[in-house]
Amino acid sequence: MSLLVVGLSHRTAPVGVLERAALTGEVPTRLLHDAAASATVAEAALVNTCNRIELYADVDKFHAGVAELSLLLAHHSGVDLEELTAHLYVHYEDRAVHHLFSVACGLDSMVVGEGQILGQLRDALARAQDEHTAGRGLNELFQQALRVGKRAHSETGIDKAGQSLVTFGLEQVAAGAGAIAGKRVLVVGAGSMSSLAAATLVRSGVTDLLIANRTAERAERLVTILGTGRTVDFAKVPEALADVDLVVSCTGAAGVVVTAEQVAAAAAARTGDGPLAFLDLAMPRDVHHDVHELPGALLVDIESLSHAHSADGPGAADVDAVTGIVADEVAAFGAAQRAARIAPTVVALRSMASDVVSGELARLESRLPDLDERSRAEIGQAVRRVVDKLLHAPTVRVKQLAAEPGGASYADALRELFDLDPAAVHAVSGTPAASPGTGHAPRGGAAG
Repeated sequence: MSLLVVGLSHRTAPVGVLERAALTGEVPTRLLHDAAASATVAEAALVNTCNRIELYADVDKFHAGVAELSLLLAHHSGVDLEELTAHLYVHYEDRAVHHLFSVACGLDSMVVGEGQILGQLRDALARAQDEHTAGRGLNELFQQALRVGKRAHSETGIDKAGQSLVTFGLEQVAAGAGAIAGKRVLVVGAGSMSSLAAATLVRSGVTDLLIANRTAERAERLVTILGTGRTVDFAKVPEALADVDLVVSCTGAAGVVVTAEQVAAAAAARTGDGPLAFLDLAMPRDVHHDVHELPGALLVDIESLSHAHSADGPGAADVDAVTGIVADEVAAFGAAQRAARIAPTVVALRSMASDVVSGELARLESRLPDLDERSRAEIGQAVRRVVDKLLHAPTVRVKQLAAEPGGASYADALRELFDLDPAAVHAVSGTPAASPGTGHAPRGGAAG
């Protein structure tokens, strides 16, 4: 697998660009299918969160792959390619693996060490598998990334503050509007982020909780799971604003859900103490940016959080420990992948040698038909032992060499020296041989 990742995140793009580039509705699925249909791509997966859009692909050509994935991101996000390119990052092979493992460990998150990214990576893999755009290569990569992330959280204190973007955001709200416990709260949306927010609010001491969602059944299901709260009609969210102290919103809407005019009217009509607070975790944003300027209102959104810093985040020692884990895991993954790539060649070589031995023994039997059974067995065993001993040292050594960077060249040398049929090698590995002119095997379904 030649892994390539092209993406943008809160580290490389301003919130305004991330907001315009946000992929909502069926767009992520269409992007995945278009990427997988590209002549340069064998497998594809998409990591799509509120502050990160990344395309992972198994490509046959680096420059063509970068150009194709960049063009697809621009086309599906609606952001001009020239503007988007200024904010894109590109990682290839081991650097791409290192990036994904770092993301899985929370090292690249807005809130360093947050664990929610593991669920988002799990969702990304599940989507790629469901859409049949990820095969064995990306499946193994993402599964290993999830294991590395879990290892980092279990072996270090990277998540000792127990924060996610939700808890960090609620901390910022509390800093400007007072303690969360006891507030009347409206949660808009019933997806994964909104559900996490609702559960966090309940743990924080919120007892008066409203849930609004475009699909009422999902809001009712969330209330049932939480064991508290009540639902409100999504169309009546503007009316409900005046009756709450805090609104947490994270929908998949393509446009603004709460306008500045609605907030101004609600703030004027409120009887409660303190500002009408909003925590907007959506991308694109749910609450209009102008709410920042309204008297009687407080807005904490992705842009606010990108400029804030957690005082209770992990220490330098924890970050260093996780960085070491990532480096070790990247090296181990690369060695395992390189060793796995040469295994079919070694098996094909031994298979060819076995066929040669069988052919020569058959020829001997035809020339010496009167040879007794015992002699025939001794000769056969001797010939096989000779072949096994001749092949043992080079095949063991080539496996060791293949685990090192550049190890693929040893497999190429074996195939060239022994004139191995490429179709036989691919048959051993369980994948069809590359079609002429494509440079990679035809696309397969997702691994289970």
